[in-house]
Amino acid sequence: MTATTAGAFAARGGGARPLAGTGTLLRLALRRDRVTLPVWIGVTGLLVLSLPGSLKSVYATPAERADVARQMLTNSSLRATYGPVFADSLGGLTAWRVGCFAGVLAAVMSLIVVVRHTRDEEESGRQELVSAAMVGRRAPLTAALLAALVANGVLALLVAAGLAGQGRAGALALGLTVGGVGMVFATVAAVVAQFTESARLSRGLTGALLGAAFVLRAAGDAASDDGSSALTWISPIGWLENTRAFADERWWVLALFAAAVAAQGAVAYALAGRRDVGMSFLPARPGPATGRLGTAGALAWRLQRGAVLGWSLGFLAAGTAFGAITRGAADLVGDNAATRAVIERMGGRNGMTDAFLATMVNLLGMIAALFVVSSVLRLHGEETSQRAEPLLAAAVGRLRWAAGHLVPAFAGTVLVMLLGGLGLGVGHGAELGPVLGACLVQIPAVWTLGGLAVLLYGLSPRLAPGAWAAAGLALLLGWIGPALDVPRAVLELSPFGHLPKLPGDAMAWPPVLALTGLAAVLTAAGLVALRRRDLTT
Repeated sequence: MTATTAGAFAARGGGARPLAGTGTLLRLALRRDRVTLPVWIGVTGLLVLSLPGSLKSVYATPAERADVARQMLTNSSLRATYGPVFADSLGGLTAWRVGCFAGVLAAVMSLIVVVRHTRDEEESGRQELVSAAMVGRRAPLTAALLAALVANGVLALLVAAGLAGQGRAGALALGLTVGGVGMVFATVAAVVAQFTESARLSRGLTGALLGAAFVLRAAGDAASDDGSSALTWISPIGWLENTRAFADERWWVLALFAAAVAAQGAVAYALAGRRDVGMSFLPARPGPATGRLGTAGALAWRLQRGAVLGWSLGFLAAGTAFGAITRGAADLVGDNAATRAVIERMGGRNGMTDAFLATMVNLLGMIAALFVVSSVLRLHGEETSQRAEPLLAAAVGRLRWAAGHLVPAFAGTVLVMLLGGLGLGVGHGAELGPVLGACLVQIPAVWTLGGLAVLLYGLSPRLAPGAWAAAGLALLLGWIGPALDVPRAVLELSPFGHLPKLPGDAMAWPPVLALTGLAAVLTAAGLVALRRRDLTT
């Protein structure tokens, strides 16, 4: 047996049983994710479990809750966002208000876990070393799916236990369907990872499929007030709502989740057994080494442009949907003083329409923080995959290399927010100037979180994932905090808590300028730290 043949034999798992080493790899995966998984589970669980108390304070009487449920029957824009209401109990309203979003968060968590422990490992070369030992060829994929199963199982138990007071059957149904959506997209990621050589592309394609599932569900719910549209049933997120937690549960819908997970898992296993480690069924197309890619900045833009374009188009679509929702805001609130107080805490007190618009603008800004963190941390991916080292070994300095990635990150934020504001203005039919101005005011807060990501990465690659926690905390405080009447001092832990609530409020320049300066300081400190430390080897 030649050395090349022996290497290929080892890369395919040698003579080991197909699942040999799965337990060890699972323990390793859970150990590596011992921080990120509890954060994902905790944030998603808190999002769900905080809703009954919040809804009870806003809709205190059964009559008020029944009135909200009736309004959903006639508001197609709100149905597209949250889905239809099947019961006016606190449990039923919780499932309506947060069920789809909890399913999306579970799906994102799952695809990240699976891609990290499959394609990421292969791309970095670590999987080849592991497979050279007595590790079965399907053990890495099995361990990744089991890690996702553990995470979704814990999340399902947390939701079911936390909402048991609202009805045990409904709580169990909601917990199982949230975890079911997560496992469906875990197996989707497992299949996609077999076709791509890049972990980033695997995450992007799986995320695009998740976005398509949400859009299909939204289109179906806009067309039907009882979840019966064919478009809703095509989407796994539509299966979640059609289980009808807390509303005469349809337990048979759970079979759809099981069938999808089994079928997609079988496809992933079949594909994984037919390729070598590090390879894919759709190999990456080699690009030119000269011309437009003759500089580090041009290469960085080539790597980042797909994400910038995708986020921009997504914000345009999301802004349009949010604008359409805003048209029905006044009707939804009606005379409910508690609901009005929550929206005023989020968006200001200058009229319900302006307050709701300001709330949507703020939500776009908090979501844009996820874009800037993702874009900045592309530096982390380039370093840990050892693609940065050949560039820096040539006549390219670290600051020049980093700037090539930071320019698309920070400039892309401006483009993303402008298109989000354009969609918001068009969807609502409002004057574009004030709405676009309100979106631009969010940028310093987004840049502050981007600057924090630069600082954490510059200090150490191990600290870089902490930027995701900061962005998630800002989103949690900004979206859930006002509903729970969290003290102002706590809300101001987020940079978004210092911005004026536009449109509606008067413009306040000091906090905007202060946040811009803070973003610049954090970014500069991160670049200084990057110059002084060693690269990951």
